[in-house]
Amino acid sequence: MRIAFMSTFYPYRGGIAQFNANLFDELSREHTVKAFNFTCQYPSVLFPGKTQYVTPEDNAKPTENERILNSANPLSYLRAAGRIAAWKPDLVVMRYWMTYFAPSLGTVAHILRRRGVKVVAVLDNVVPHEPKFYDRPFSKWFLRQCDGCVALSRSVMEDMLSLAPEVPHTLLFHPLYNHFGEAMPKEEAQKALGLRTDLRTLLFFGLIRDYKGLDILLEAFPSLGGEYQLVVAGEAYGSFEKYQKIIDESGCAGRIKVFNRYIDDSLVPEFFSAADLCVLPYRTATQSGITAVALHFGLPVVATRTGGLEETIEKPGIGLMADEISSEGIGKAVSAFFAAGPQRYRDAIMRYKKTIGWDVFSKRFMDFCNTL
Repeated sequence: MRIAFMSTFYPYRGGIAQFNANLFDELSREHTVKAFNFTCQYPSVLFPGKTQYVTPEDNAKPTENERILNSANPLSYLRAAGRIAAWKPDLVVMRYWMTYFAPSLGTVAHILRRRGVKVVAVLDNVVPHEPKFYDRPFSKWFLRQCDGCVALSRSVMEDMLSLAPEVPHTLLFHPLYNHFGEAMPKEEAQKALGLRTDLRTLLFFGLIRDYKGLDILLEAFPSLGGEYQLVVAGEAYGSFEKYQKIIDESGCAGRIKVFNRYIDDSLVPEFFSAADLCVLPYRTATQSGITAVALHFGLPVVATRTGGLEETIEKPGIGLMADEISSEGIGKAVSAFFAAGPQRYRDAIMRYKKTIGWDVFSKRFMDFCNTL
């Protein structure tokens, strides 16, 4: 089958591009696949981080692609659809993770379907974590331009069904991110990050946004006791000031180490190898790519019971869920995790990893596409 994959690829950085590169490679084992990319993913004025692009330190897969779509230029929507159609694909795959892309991707999908090309969208989010009044109508319009949708969590599928229940759909869970390399010896990783080697190490990893609840974890941290240290690693989208204030007033600043920057791929093994537990104190969630990274490194997870986190963490037994989205809830869950003993969760991770590889995801994805 000839498959056109219209989404974000190298030289763009981040979890979406990494996911796409892995799926592209797996689909290419049995199909002819071509990647089509953005010429402009976000206008710089709308991008809150420092850069959208990979650096030499990123272990990003340089997937060959044709850059054709400017999300901010409607004229490019027509050109992009024409370029994809000229390649004569049997199937077009798109990623949908933000309402901002509904006009560009939706227009391309609409044109291609009118030309008889099948379009399937992989859905990370349908209603954003920080919703605006236009999100639901925009997402509804986009979904109706697709022949089928693949949701990456049950909560995303429920959102999709609330807007476009007539569109064929299926549920597939996020595979492992396995492109970061192997784990390091724990003590070596801790020394590389300037951490103590005699403390239990908690890790908060990823972009820092309000809905991810870093403040909840910081407020819980003092209650855990002096045998813990916390690593915060990720670029803040917005001001870090309110988080720094909590740290300064916690009385635990000496045991909280902050890396307020985008963590290059080459450094990811250090952070996940140094930790005993990854903590996701999210206020809202659909699914989490951070869980996929933690699984690759055999690191258990404590998370709040929101979105699709429960079905990917508690159900396979790879971590614990907080009973409430609060500092008390997170503190109790972290304490309960160590009281139960980390090894039982690491053993569950080893079993679970065998069921969520890219080969399994790709096969189920194509099985669904072939039913449309």
